[in-house]
Amino acid sequence: MPRPRFNRILLKLSGEALMGDGQFGIDPQTTARMAEEIKQATEAGPTLSLVVGGGNIFRGLAGAAQGFDRASADYMGMLATVMNAIAMQNALEKIGVDTRVLSAIPMATISEPYIRRRAVRHMEKGRVVIFAAGTGNPYFTTDTAAALRAAEMGCDALFKGTSVDGVYDADPKKVKDATRYDQVSFQQVLTDDLKVMDASAVALCRDNNIPIVVFNIREQGNLARVLSGEGTATIVQNEGA
Repeated sequence: MPRPRFNRILLKLSGEALMGDGQFGIDPQTTARMAEEIKQATEAGPTLSLVVGGGNIFRGLAGAAQGFDRASADYMGMLATVMNAIAMQNALEKIGVDTRVLSAIPMATISEPYIRRRAVRHMEKGRVVIFAAGTGNPYFTTDTAAALRAAEMGCDALFKGTSVDGVYDADPKKVKDATRYDQVSFQQVLTDDLKVMDASAVALCRDNNIPIVVFNIREQGNLARVLSGEGTATIVQNEGA
């Protein structure tokens, strides 16, 4: 069964997607390639917004595990997402894509504050909006922030770019005969703990009937292919959708 095409999309990228072959930080060449992928996708027609994680710089949960206060660690992680957002904005604007960074933590010198109606207006004008600083609150991941912004922006789908080509019943990097799903329900994802996104993000998408499309962002040109309904990906949606 072919996947539907969507008109308004939120793309969730992990911070690690910007590292390239490195172990830390932002690789300019990889960021430039991601920007080209996004440009090709927007030229195909859909309106696109973006949430980037911060795990390539600082991960709140990891920081808490090493002794940081959890709230402080999460705020540090949010600041890491702002750095990634600015890097993506720079890469996109270098190739002519009009971009705005809206931060849930006000930083007037480097970004606009997150205001829902302003973000919608930017998208209506064809700009790529990058949502930074997660939800602005500790104890929530950027997965949850992506689901929340997708709902607020009235998105048709949430696309999650990862290092694998969909959702499997086990980690395909560890289990050679893991089975990939073409389609799977939100309920099965939650019941079987399939690690698509954290549970609160999955539940938010389920309750707002926002499909999650999981695909490999590291494969060149794959974002545009998946947006067009081609390529390899898994769609997570409500049963009977």
